[in-house]
Amino acid sequence: MTLPAYAPVDLVQHQQALRQCTLCPLMIRPVITGEPVVSPVMSIGQAPGIHEAKVMRPFGWTAGKTLFKWFEGIGLDETAFRQRVYMAAVCRCFPGKQAQGGDRVPSTEEVTNCSRWLNAEIRLLRPQLLILIGKLAISQFLSAKKLDEVVGKCHRTVIDGREVDLLPLPHPSGLSTWFRTEPGKTLLQDALQALAAHPAWLGLLDAESRE
Repeated sequence: MTLPAYAPVDLVQHQQALRQCTLCPLMIRPVITGEPVVSPVMSIGQAPGIHEAKVMRPFGWTAGKTLFKWFEGIGLDETAFRQRVYMAAVCRCFPGKQAQGGDRVPSTEEVTNCSRWLNAEIRLLRPQLLILIGKLAISQFLSAKKLDEVVGKCHRTVIDGREVDLLPLPHPSGLSTWFRTEPGKTLLQDALQALAAHPAWLGLLDAESRE
């Protein structure tokens, strides 16, 4: 992976340690990480899919095409997003398949094991905005039984004594119908408009326009 010139040593070293992690025996390596980007915005997904190991980057397959189409509609295409947003996840290895089909949901222990890496990234980057993608990511920060209760607006929380904004999004899986039908369709657009208006996102667009 080519490291951006502005990647701080601490973040690079963090990712090097993360890629060596073997805490969860049922998880299928390799560890998938985004670029070590210094950014006021972090995206947090659920866990890599089975195909992400082929490209060694988060949201590198079908769901990513949908996700990056959403972001392109508010100013950042895939390349720009990957260069300007730190891409994290609740778990960084592929959990494997369920016996009945579909990806296995990481266990509570696996989520706890991997949370040390996410918490370290939040401490290092001190982000202003977390984009939470999918129910597993949302549930780490917000209590909600349904996406309808949280998607469509920004929420504010306190992490390590700092106020941080949370922007929940549905998972862009091709198996999901939530964001293609109402009220999900409208709530997704509301969420993207809230993201587009956020000062941290506008700062990324300003940086993009200056290059």
